[in-house]
Amino acid sequence: MIKTFVFGLVLGIAGAAAAVVFIPVVDQHREASIITVTPNGGNSETFHINVPMDRIMVGSPARRQPLPVGLQWPEDESLAELRSELFKVRNERDAVIGIASRMAAKDEVAGDVIEWVLHFPARGSMFVRMQSDAAGGGYRLGEIRTGSGEFRSYVGSVTERWVADTSGSEDAPAGRIELVSRFVGTGEEL
Repeated sequence: MIKTFVFGLVLGIAGAAAAVVFIPVVDQHREASIITVTPNGGNSETFHINVPMDRIMVGSPARRQPLPVGLQWPEDESLAELRSELFKVRNERDAVIGIASRMAAKDEVAGDVIEWVLHFPARGSMFVRMQSDAAGGGYRLGEIRTGSGEFRSYVGSVTERWVADTSGSEDAPAGRIELVSRFVGTGEEL
């Protein structure tokens, strides 16, 4: 009887271990990346956010009612100059491929700060710090500071710009935020 119990216990543990290895618990869908090779040997990928349709949340002391309805923005003096937004991110085929958060703050010591965190399921995330002032042509330049997943060993830049909709269509967005990433793999993990 004891031999049967021990044999069953060992067989159960082996079966559970095999199931963990060979049967994935989460099988995240990954939309095919649309990456362009640039002349310098790096890669470029373009993302966009249709505003207001892709805005999930916005919080700021200046807004009377943040999105979603019912969210209470803290009335803390240290958050008086902070704006926080959460978006769906789309690729060039207009498919939703991830989410992004954008934080903008004014600080007496650090100056104006704008930061993005872009997360793409099954790929990873990247943290981008933007320059506060827009360059020529309305572009804001930023630097990929760190990443996870496939973005872990990438260094590069991201540009942000607002593209207003001129179609005049009733269902069209007001415009879109366009993010263009240019990166090179360093071959080493940062």
